[in-house]
Amino acid sequence: MALAKLKITLRKSTIGCKKDQIATVAALGLKKIRDAVEQNDTPQVRGMINKVSHLVDVEEI
Repeated sequence: MALAKLKITLRKSTIGCKKDQIATVAALGLKKIRDAVEQNDTPQVRGMINKVSHLVDVEEI
């Protein structure tokens, strides 16, 4: 069974964000605005997305 995938796109800058939020964005694999990555839909990734939900857009693939 294949895991569902999520496409995560950085929409806002991390300038002025807390250090833990900047680290979370980096851990998701995002560096610049409009960067997009695909991640497996796991509880860990969902938690990371929830922490920086105001900075990213998420699509299910």
